Amino acid sequence: MLRSLGAIAGAISRLNWFIGRFFSWLSLGIVLVCFTVVVLRYVFSTSFLWLQDLYIWLNGAMFMAVAGFALLRDDHVRVDIFYRPARMKTRAFIDFVGVVLFLLPFCWIVYSYSMPFVVRAWSYREASANVGGMPGLYILKTFIITFTVLLALQGIAMLCRSILVLAGRADLVPPMMAYPLKLADAAGEAIEGLH
Repeated sequence: MLRSLGAIAGAISRLNWFIGRFFSWLSLGIVLVCFTVVVLRYVFSTSFLWLQDLYIWLNGAMFMAVAGFALLRDDHVRVDIFYRPARMKTRAFIDFVGVVLFLLPFCWIVYSYSMPFVVRAWSYREASANVGGMPGLYILKTFIITFTVLLALQGIAMLCRSILVLAGRADLVPPMMAYPLKLADAAGEAIEGLH
């Protein structure tokens, strides 16, 4: 049972790691498209609305797709006054409570309220409201669902990690999501963006 929790946490974390690494490359595309829009506007005195839509849409898609990856890497905003110096079991308990009381309900609320919005967008293949804008806004809106699913999955992986640590089996936690053992390691990993 506990080994399967470690395997589930590892599989979810690898999925979010892959998706996060892949979609983080969109940041380069955002910069290039934005640069192109600025050059076209101020050097050539021309503009394409679809290009302006594109960099905003790429930004939205990237941030929605990498949310689970950010949670995996512990890159989200957290008040670390008590959490970071706490013992591993205390951190596991805090994560368990936080995921059950806040993260998973938040994901469910966003999912349930956005699903009709996304279904409606797909039903008429919604496009940009701007004349000459990009088609396919319904695809971008689907990233809201992707956001909730990937974030909830990473929350489930955090629950698995918490259960393993609280059960005294921290050795079964996948290395990519293991808690740092020492306070100095936690500080160094926070600086490096690993936790």
